[in-house]
Amino acid sequence: MVSQTESTGLQIEPGLALTTYRTLTSLARPAAGLILRLRERRGKEDPSRRGERLGEPAAMRPEGSVVWFHAASVGETNAVLPLIAALLGRRPGLSVLFTTGTVTSARLAAIRLPAGAIHQYVPLDAPEFVGRFLDHWRPGLAVFTEQEIWPNLVMESHARRIPLALVNARMSRSSFERWQRRPGLARPLFSRFTIVLAQSDALARQFTELGAPCALAAGNLKIDAPPPPVDAIELQRLDAALAGRPRLVAASTHDGEEAVVAAAHRTLARALEGFLTILAPRHPERGPAIAEMLKSQGFSVAQRSLGELPDRRTDIYVADTIGELGTLYALAPVAFVGGSLVAKGGQNPIEAIRHGAAVLTGPHWSNFADAYGELVARGGAREVRSADALASCVLALTSNPAELDRVRTCAGEVLKSLSGALQRTLDALLAVVPGDEGLKRAS
Repeated sequence: MVSQTESTGLQIEPGLALTTYRTLTSLARPAAGLILRLRERRGKEDPSRRGERLGEPAAMRPEGSVVWFHAASVGETNAVLPLIAALLGRRPGLSVLFTTGTVTSARLAAIRLPAGAIHQYVPLDAPEFVGRFLDHWRPGLAVFTEQEIWPNLVMESHARRIPLALVNARMSRSSFERWQRRPGLARPLFSRFTIVLAQSDALARQFTELGAPCALAAGNLKIDAPPPPVDAIELQRLDAALAGRPRLVAASTHDGEEAVVAAAHRTLARALEGFLTILAPRHPERGPAIAEMLKSQGFSVAQRSLGELPDRRTDIYVADTIGELGTLYALAPVAFVGGSLVAKGGQNPIEAIRHGAAVLTGPHWSNFADAYGELVARGGAREVRSADALASCVLALTSNPAELDRVRTCAGEVLKSLSGALQRTLDALLAVVPGDEGLKRAS
């Protein structure tokens, strides 16, 4: 059955899978408190803001029109923050509500959101929690980022005639195939988006096949995003502590990768006197466990979250803090970008390149397929598959300044050729941002 609505054209009615999901998430509401408390014990929730996860607002709604942006975590937050700033620059009368789902992204938002923007935790995806959230904030437009397709967020927003946009949209081939196997879930959801702005033409076609009425290729916002900031004072302190030692930054690493980096370090320390590895885990709360694992293998370890600086005896420096990747990338000529030696899809290489580091990656980089595909093919990044390969590549680049410069130059040329997503995305959003009529209706 198909119904016609004002905001997006043809809308596919929910199938059995979507109806069942919505019923089950509603029935599961009594367990929400227990789930949140268990996550709080693991450091994955902020107990002082638990109410926000239940849809209870912690701030007053601003007067006028509110545009709601939602990003999953740190990477998506970094990608969408310049878009928020650009939108407010073009439409200064708007207010922005920004939601995320992780503690680390909330901390980042507190530092980097434009003045006046409001951060809240996104409610758990139960119809009642989402409804409470939407009834308070009454956004004139909802902008989701990358692959944040929460069924109740989508359906409850659409039920209130809130236009929906998906920006920097992506999905892996396996995710696309899973959605294809569930048309009763996929088509009702994707058909409710006013616009989908995908990272590539191929992805735009996938979203169209899943039911999106208007899917366009706009490029990858992460390529246009400014590099993470550098703390000049901390950079100077760290550089002084390292006293000219050769070094590698292994950034955004996941479980299983630290052991590979440690094995590569042993090889490099034998070849390069005084070699130091700076290891920045993707999830900083893993820092203490990583430090203990490294110490058990005989490494001398310093831990940044404890206020320690590396000294001449330190083998591996665990940088388990938030918001310092820019400073770390600026410190090292070569960076291994994690999530790529294990099947996590890879993390963002662009931040490292913008700070002048030559990028090494494992073979799993589907999250940044367009960027990495061009970088690897054109010599702007190198792929490694083992500790030996990682050590060999670091040694080759560290020992050959001309080759290091060539990789950096190629990477810069690739990023220049792939840029432009921010302007294209902004132009498309401005066409659906509520104007004066929407502002009066929302307020």
